[in-house]
Amino acid sequence: MSSTSLEATMADLVCQLDNVQGIVDALSSVRWKRHQDAVVELSEHGFVLIVEETGCLQAKVYLQKELFVKYEYTADARPRFGVSLGLLVDCLNTFSVPGHSSMIELRYPGPDMQLLLKSIDSLDACIYAEIRTRIPDTISWDYNFEQAGTTPITFTVKSAALKEAIDDLEWPGSSIKITLQPTPPSVTFRGEGHGDLQIEFLYCVNTDLLAAFNCDREVSYRYKYKFLRATTSNLPSSVIKDNRGSKVTVGRGGILKVQHLVSVTRLAQPHIDSAGYQPPSRIAYIEFFVKPEEVDDD
Repeated sequence: MSSTSLEATMADLVCQLDNVQGIVDALSSVRWKRHQDAVVELSEHGFVLIVEETGCLQAKVYLQKELFVKYEYTADARPRFGVSLGLLVDCLNTFSVPGHSSMIELRYPGPDMQLLLKSIDSLDACIYAEIRTRIPDTISWDYNFEQAGTTPITFTVKSAALKEAIDDLEWPGSSIKITLQPTPPSVTFRGEGHGDLQIEFLYCVNTDLLAAFNCDREVSYRYKYKFLRATTSNLPSSVIKDNRGSKVTVGRGGILKVQHLVSVTRLAQPHIDSAGYQPPSRIAYIEFFVKPEEVDDD
């Protein structure tokens, strides 16, 4: 049996992707430091990449099977493997050509449990890469995000505005206090360090900036600045260019969930149509979970 046939027989997953840069953008959005370990979980619906830090911050990138040109999953269970996030992103970048939608194939596992990648859209040359994986040391912590009360406490804001607000509140070692109140409907970010700086979004004043708001009681929680900043520090330029919104939800116990959408549409196709519609199958979903520094509200 040839090595190619052997790989095909052993592989739990063989998939092909036509926009490497879109996947690079999605994965880079959860890369908040140089050296990060990630856990990848495979399933028949797609796969999810998870990164964590000190039990206070977790991020997930959901890559649904509809993002792929081909997605063949044959595993009986749901395989999990650890990988260096930086190495994975850097490796994928070698397959990405500016202004061109590169086609690659991913296969797992290889003969030695590697993640195998190769280019498949050129007759002249083929790029081939192997990434060593590991058995995850621990099981990713389940944040068990639950709604706080009977009414969801949530708002949707332009991603660029959210990033700018968090960037402007920077103080080394500081905390950010986030307050939502129903009257007047508003969200306030307050930096507390060597001084105080406050940024407020009023829902009734600028619905273009604060696109949605839902809150039936005042809530207030503090978060470490470095963890809050990680939720927006590496948003890809495509998110800003497409004028997308990010959804922020405060859950039970003050756990903050921040959700972004990253386009994985082929470069030859428009990101959005004239009505602003983006087919959901061409979107990567990004979620961050941030634990509060202290609880001010039950």
